[in-house]
Amino acid sequence: MNRYKQRRVGRRLLADVFADEKKSHLRFIHYSCESFYDRSDGSSPRITSIAVRHHASGQARSFSIHQVAERCGSLDDIEKIEQKYDDFERTMLTEFFKYAEKQQDAKWIHWNMRDANYGFAAIEHRLRVLGGEPFAVRDSDKVDLSILLSDIYGRGLAPHPRLAKLVDLNGLTKRDFMTGREEARAFEDKEYVKLHQSTLRKVDLIARLASLAAAGELKTASTWREQYGMSIAGGIDTAMQSTTGKVFSVIGWGVGLVGAALTIWAVLLD
Repeated sequence: MNRYKQRRVGRRLLADVFADEKKSHLRFIHYSCESFYDRSDGSSPRITSIAVRHHASGQARSFSIHQVAERCGSLDDIEKIEQKYDDFERTMLTEFFKYAEKQQDAKWIHWNMRDANYGFAAIEHRLRVLGGEPFAVRDSDKVDLSILLSDIYGRGLAPHPRLAKLVDLNGLTKRDFMTGREEARAFEDKEYVKLHQSTLRKVDLIARLASLAAAGELKTASTWREQYGMSIAGGIDTAMQSTTGKVFSVIGWGVGLVGAALTIWAVLLD
């Protein structure tokens, strides 16, 4: 698929996802977990918190180990929390999947949650490890915003780490935002509230970036060529998204260029 077609397909998918009649079904999701690295025993990282944001209402629903611990009266006793991590995590994940099962019509918008290392499959795996049975969200109901934006804006979308850089490019606040490594460290240091706040902040930022893209207002680091490729169709697409004056200017330039090319071709054939 050439660059222009890839962009067009991406834009259509984004428009479909944000169609007025579907907005009430949108759920943005993000989660935090223990570090992926230095796990010599091969065990999967523990899920520490999950945040889900309902697009239409803006309301966020969260699931976290420390919330479960608080309900069980263990929040003030760090040693008790550590001793019952498995129980608290299982309860948290069970509650999340019960919630997900009730959202049968939902479209889940996420950022890089696409494999068994970090993704829906990783969350499902953790509950199975802990003796539970998860509800499986259909792949057709998942939309990876990071891939979708790359399809629309090209590989130059933003430097890595892309989520953090896109947030900066669009002037959004990063209050409470932590990197994945910082979140893993916060869990190790028992800073549960900070970890929870970071997860909530990230799901909010993912939703805001998606809304900006849907409105055609997302700022990226992509060049014109990275977005549209080197096709006539790409140039016309640019013109159609411009103001009226710019549209005619670009179309006039394009027509003149095509006319010049045809003239040269006719001379060569004469």
